[in-house]
Amino acid sequence: MKENVEDLFSPNLWLSLPSEFLGTLLITLLGCSTWVYQDKADAVHVALTFGLAVATVTWLFSHISGGHANPAVTLACLFTRRVSIIRGVLYIVSQITGGIVGAGALYGLSPEVSRNASDLGINMVTGDLTSAQGFGVELIIGFVFVMTYFASQDDRRTDLQGSAPLTIGLAAVACHLFAFNATRAGMNPARSFGPALIADKWEHHWVFWVGPLTGGLLAGIIYEYIFSASATFGGAKKCLLRVKKPRKSAVEEPEKTPLEEVKSDGIELDETKVGEEKGDEVVDMEPSGEKEKLIDADETVEVSTE
Repeated sequence: MKENVEDLFSPNLWLSLPSEFLGTLLITLLGCSTWVYQDKADAVHVALTFGLAVATVTWLFSHISGGHANPAVTLACLFTRRVSIIRGVLYIVSQITGGIVGAGALYGLSPEVSRNASDLGINMVTGDLTSAQGFGVELIIGFVFVMTYFASQDDRRTDLQGSAPLTIGLAAVACHLFAFNATRAGMNPARSFGPALIADKWEHHWVFWVGPLTGGLLAGIIYEYIFSASATFGGAKKCLLRVKKPRKSAVEEPEKTPLEEVKSDGIELDETKVGEEKGDEVVDMEPSGEKEKLIDADETVEVSTE
C-alpha cells in the first residue's frame, strides 16, 4: 500500500500516463488506417504498419513509461512486480482511452464509404474459425509479443546488441502475419476496443481481451521466473508457493514503552545506563588564558595550559 501511495505522487507517473495515452493513440490510428485508405487490406502492408508503429512508440516513450502501449504488457509487468498496482491500473485506463481517441480520429479522417466498408479495421474471428480457435490465436500472438518485450528489456543480458524497439516491432510484424487471416491480429486489447466502440461492432469481442491478456500474463511470468538472466529456482519457487503468514491471535497486546519498542527492532540497550543521570559538562575559560577548568558532575580537573 505504501508503494502505491508513493507512486501516486511520483512526477514520473503523471508524465507516463500521457505517454501511454499518446502511444496507444498512434498505434491505433496508424495501424488501423491501413484498412481504411486502400481498397483491400494486404497482410504485409498491415503487418509492417503496425510493427513500425509499435517500434516507433517504444522508441519514443520507453525511457518514460516503459513504452507499454498495450494492456497485455502492463498486466504482465503488474504480476511480475515491475509496476505498482496503481500505476498498472492507470496505465491500462490511459491505453484504453488512447485507443478510443485514435479510432475516433481515424473515423473523422476517413471518407464515409471507406469507414463503412472497412469498419475501421476492427478485429473479428474470420472464416470458419470458432471463437475458441480465435482465442487460441490471440493467446499465441499475445504470448510471443510480451515474451519478446520482456526479453528486450532484460538489463542483465549481455548478448543483446541490437535495437530493443526494433526487435519489439518485428515481433509485432510476425504476429500480424501469423494471425492476419484468422483474427486480423488483435494482440492489443486497447487497439481492439477503440474501433469496436466507434464502429459499434462487438461480435466475439471477448476473444480480443481474454486471449492477449492470458497469453501476455503467461509470457511475463514464464520469462521473469524461468528464462530471464536473473531467474533462479528460489525466485520461481517463491512465486509459485507464496502463502500468507497466519494471522496472530486477536488478543489485544499491552502498549509497549518506547524502550521496549526499540528492543523489538533489534537494538539492544543497557537499561542500567539509560536511567543514569549525567551532569552537563561546563567549560569555564579564564580571561588570562593560563588555565581551563573542566567541571564534570563527579569530579573537577584542572588543566594547565602553559
